[in-house]
This record gives sequence, structure tokens and C-alpha cells, in this order.
Amino acid sequence: MTILDKIIAQKKIEVENLLANKTTFPDRELTRPSLYTTLRKAKQLQVISEMKRASPSKGLIAEGANPVKQATAYYEAGAACISVLTDQEFFKGSFEDLAAVAEAVPIALLCKDFMIHEIQIDQAKSAGASVILLIVAALDDRTLGRLYTYANRQGLDVLVEVHNVEELQRALAIDAKIIGVNNRDLHTFEVDLTQTELIAQHFPFDEERVFISESGIWDAADAERAANAGASAVLVGESLMRSDSVKDALQSLQVAKPGLRS
Repeated sequence: MTILDKIIAQKKIEVENLLANKTTFPDRELTRPSLYTTLRKAKQLQVISEMKRASPSKGLIAEGANPVKQATAYYEAGAACISVLTDQEFFKGSFEDLAAVAEAVPIALLCKDFMIHEIQIDQAKSAGASVILLIVAALDDRTLGRLYTYANRQGLDVLVEVHNVEELQRALAIDAKIIGVNNRDLHTFEVDLTQTELIAQHFPFDEERVFISESGIWDAADAERAANAGASAVLVGESLMRSDSVKDALQSLQVAKPGLRS
């Protein structure tokens, strides 16, 4: 089994437990700015900053990190959105982290988890998320389309994550507006920014869609590379979690988009 297979197997157990217990989550009114609109309007590369304690590939990254302290630092440094990992088993996150961050910052908030059922979307929104993640590699076409439609009807933005051109075509088939390229292979967990550049060659930039580069962004040179490929934003976790100065690290990634540089 790959790491992704193991994660999805665990998600199925979690969803089954929620359904068996007839768990319900109170609806929550959305009051956050749209991530899609923010990224469409921005003249600089934007940063989606991630609260991340651990990962299957790197192990512990920032054990005991305080989500409110981290999110506040991201917000004050100018992040466009904060991503909170809510998976407990593999990433040491929680929905309590998400809810705490939701109370602390007013910007777009991404629930970073492995969504396979509508009840997870309800849980994310109830905890304060304004954006959810759908990973094409983890879903068949029917489930991908169903969850995308459901999230949209809840007023949520959806970051649809792809890893190759075939998955990009599947994302476009459901008319995804925010598409992220994960530079980390979810089967081997190796990272290569070339993935962003390769998929950008097939991305319909002439349509009103947003292109995001995820994983493997460490410095301004990486940010420039993503921006030159056409990215409107980068999703950054580990490098910011390990940084001595969140402000300096984050702002170094906010490079101008091509065509807008002086």
C-alpha cells in the first residue's frame, strides 16, 4: 500500500464512525473573503501558509506548535490564506486546531484533509473553513464531481489538487476554478518543482481559473520559478514551520507576477 492508500483507508474508518454515530455539525455562516477572488486580483504571488506539525514523509516538523500563534504570525506577515491540517493519524492535526484558527484570523481558511464524503465537508465548514481540498488522485470521477458540487453549494471555495496532466483534465472536467499542482508525489512523497512547470504547459490560463503550486517551496528562487510557470499562489508548510522569522520567510515568497515586474 502507498502512503495515500493508507491515509484513505483511515479516512474511510473515520467517515464510517461519523455516519454510524449519526454525527451532525451545526452550519456556520461564511464571513471570510473568497480565496478565488483574492488570488484573481493579486499582483504578487500569494502565499497559502500551512499549520503543519508533522507529515508521513518528514515525520515531526514542529511538534507542539500552537496553531493560533502560528496562524496569527502568518496573517500578520500577509498570507492570503491559512491552511490547517486536520488529519490526526498522519499529520498530528485536528479540527480543534482549525476551529481555534478560525476564531483568531479573518482571512480565507483551508481545511487540509483527505475528503471522501460530504460529512467531512460539513465538519470543515462548521469548524470555520472557507476552503476545502479535494485530491483528484484519491477520488473517482463521480465522487470528485459530487463533492465539488456539494462544497460549492455550501458556499465554499474548493482547491482541487492534481499531480499530472491526466488529473488536470479530470479537474477541468468538473470545471474546477482553483487548481493546485502538488509537487510531491503522493505515492513516493518525493518533491520536484518540475511538476508545476510541466502541468502549466497544459493549463488553460485564458480561462478564469487559478493555478497554485504546492510543496517544495523554500525560498524566493522557488517562488520565482512557480510565478514564471503561471502560478497565482504557492502553498507552503514545512519551510515556514521551520523558519526563525515567519514574516521574513513569507514575504520573501511574495514575488511579482510576470508582466507586472518593474
